[in-house]
Amino acid sequence: MATLLLRRVGHHCLRAHLSPPLYIRNWSLPMAMSICHRGTGVALSAGVSLFGLSALLLPGNFESHLELVKSLCLGPALIHTAKFALVFPLMYHTWNGIRHLMWDLGKGLKIPQLYQSGVAVLVLTVLSSAGLAAL
Repeated sequence: MATLLLRRVGHHCLRAHLSPPLYIRNWSLPMAMSICHRGTGVALSAGVSLFGLSALLLPGNFESHLELVKSLCLGPALIHTAKFALVFPLMYHTWNGIRHLMWDLGKGLKIPQLYQSGVAVLVLTVLSSAGLAAL
Protein backbone atom coordinates (compact mmCIF):
# COMPACT_ATOMS: atom_id res chain seq x y z
CA MET A 1 0.00 0.00 0.00
CA ALA A 2 2.80 2.41 0.88
CA THR A 3 4.61 1.74 -2.38
CA LEU A 4 1.42 2.36 -4.32
CA LEU A 5 0.96 5.67 -2.51
CA LEU A 6 4.59 6.68 -3.08
CA ARG A 7 4.34 5.72 -6.72
CA ARG A 8 1.21 7.86 -7.14
CA VAL A 9 2.74 10.87 -5.32
CA GLY A 10 6.00 10.54 -7.25
CA HIS A 11 4.12 10.34 -10.55
CA HIS A 12 2.14 13.46 -9.62
CA CYS A 13 5.34 15.35 -8.72
CA LEU A 14 6.93 14.48 -12.03
CA ARG A 15 3.96 15.90 -13.95
CA ALA A 16 3.72 19.14 -11.93
CA HIS A 17 5.17 22.18 -13.68
CA LEU A 18 6.21 25.37 -11.97
CA SER A 19 5.19 27.46 -14.94
CA PRO A 20 3.57 26.64 -18.27
CA PRO A 21 5.80 26.24 -21.32
CA LEU A 22 6.29 29.19 -23.67
CA TYR A 23 4.02 27.79 -26.37
CA ILE A 24 1.02 27.93 -24.02
CA ARG A 25 1.44 31.56 -22.99
CA ASN A 26 0.04 34.50 -24.91
CA TRP A 27 3.03 36.54 -26.05
CA SER A 28 2.95 40.23 -25.24
CA LEU A 29 5.05 43.01 -26.72
CA PRO A 30 7.13 43.57 -23.54
CA MET A 31 7.79 39.83 -23.24
CA ALA A 32 8.92 39.49 -26.86
CA MET A 33 11.05 42.63 -26.63
CA SER A 34 12.74 41.38 -23.46
CA ILE A 35 13.68 38.12 -25.15
CA CYS A 36 14.93 40.00 -28.24
CA HIS A 37 16.96 42.36 -26.04
CA ARG A 38 18.77 39.40 -24.51
CA GLY A 39 19.24 37.82 -27.92
CA THR A 40 20.71 40.96 -29.45
CA GLY A 41 23.04 41.32 -26.47
CA VAL A 42 24.37 37.81 -26.98
CA ALA A 43 24.61 38.30 -30.76
CA LEU A 44 26.47 41.61 -30.42
CA SER A 45 28.87 40.14 -27.89
CA ALA A 46 29.55 37.14 -30.11
CA GLY A 47 29.93 39.36 -33.18
CA VAL A 48 32.46 41.67 -31.54
CA SER A 49 34.40 38.68 -30.19
CA LEU A 50 34.47 36.97 -33.60
CA PHE A 51 35.48 40.22 -35.32
CA GLY A 52 38.34 40.68 -32.86
CA LEU A 53 39.49 37.08 -33.23
CA SER A 54 39.34 37.30 -37.01
CA ALA A 55 41.40 40.50 -36.93
CA LEU A 56 44.05 38.65 -34.93
CA LEU A 57 44.04 35.34 -36.79
CA LEU A 58 43.26 36.06 -40.45
CA PRO A 59 46.09 37.14 -42.74
CA GLY A 60 46.04 40.62 -44.19
CA ASN A 61 44.60 43.82 -42.82
CA PHE A 62 41.24 45.56 -42.90
CA GLU A 63 41.96 47.33 -46.17
CA SER A 64 42.68 44.05 -47.97
CA HIS A 65 39.39 42.57 -46.75
CA LEU A 66 37.54 45.71 -47.77
CA GLU A 67 39.05 45.46 -51.26
CA LEU A 68 37.91 41.83 -51.43
CA VAL A 69 34.33 42.87 -50.71
CA LYS A 70 34.54 45.68 -53.28
CA SER A 71 35.85 43.26 -55.90
CA LEU A 72 32.72 41.10 -55.55
CA CYS A 73 30.74 43.85 -57.34
CA LEU A 74 27.70 43.49 -55.12
CA GLY A 75 24.77 45.70 -56.00
CA PRO A 76 23.88 48.72 -53.87
CA ALA A 77 20.60 47.13 -52.75
CA LEU A 78 22.42 44.08 -51.37
CA ILE A 79 25.04 46.24 -49.64
CA HIS A 80 22.37 48.48 -48.10
CA THR A 81 20.43 45.42 -46.90
CA ALA A 82 23.57 43.89 -45.38
CA LYS A 83 24.45 47.15 -43.63
CA PHE A 84 20.87 47.41 -42.30
CA ALA A 85 21.03 43.80 -41.03
CA LEU A 86 24.33 44.52 -39.26
CA VAL A 87 23.25 47.76 -37.61
CA PHE A 88 19.69 46.72 -36.65
CA PRO A 89 20.65 44.63 -33.58
CA LEU A 90 22.95 47.38 -32.34
CA MET A 91 20.27 50.05 -32.65
CA TYR A 92 17.60 47.83 -31.08
CA HIS A 93 19.84 46.98 -28.14
CA THR A 94 20.80 50.64 -27.70
CA TRP A 95 17.25 52.03 -27.76
CA ASN A 96 15.86 49.22 -25.62
CA GLY A 97 18.77 49.70 -23.20
CA ILE A 98 17.79 53.37 -22.83
CA ARG A 99 14.23 52.18 -22.16
CA HIS A 100 15.54 49.88 -19.43
CA LEU A 101 17.52 52.76 -17.91
CA MET A 102 14.30 54.80 -17.73
CA TRP A 103 12.65 51.88 -15.94
CA ASP A 104 15.54 51.89 -13.45
CA LEU A 105 14.63 55.50 -12.72
CA GLY A 106 11.05 54.38 -12.04
CA LYS A 107 9.55 55.98 -15.15
CA GLY A 108 7.25 54.30 -17.66
CA LEU A 109 6.35 51.24 -15.59
CA LYS A 110 2.58 51.35 -16.10
CA ILE A 111 1.18 48.87 -18.63
CA PRO A 112 0.08 51.44 -21.28
CA GLN A 113 3.47 53.15 -20.99
CA LEU A 114 5.24 49.81 -21.48
CA TYR A 115 3.49 49.32 -24.80
CA GLN A 116 4.02 52.95 -25.88
CA SER A 117 7.73 52.84 -25.10
CA GLY A 118 7.98 49.46 -26.86
CA VAL A 119 6.48 50.86 -30.05
CA ALA A 120 8.72 53.93 -29.76
CA VAL A 121 11.79 51.68 -29.45
CA LEU A 122 10.78 49.72 -32.55
CA VAL A 123 10.15 52.89 -34.61
CA LEU A 124 13.42 54.49 -33.47
CA THR A 125 15.27 51.25 -34.23
CA VAL A 126 14.00 51.05 -37.80
CA LEU A 127 14.59 54.78 -38.50
CA SER A 128 18.08 54.91 -37.02
CA SER A 129 19.05 51.61 -38.68
CA ALA A 130 17.88 52.86 -42.07
CA GLY A 131 19.74 56.15 -41.53
CA LEU A 132 22.99 54.46 -40.57
CA ALA A 133 22.70 51.93 -43.38
CA ALA A 134 22.32 54.81 -45.85
CA LEU A 135 25.70 56.27 -44.88
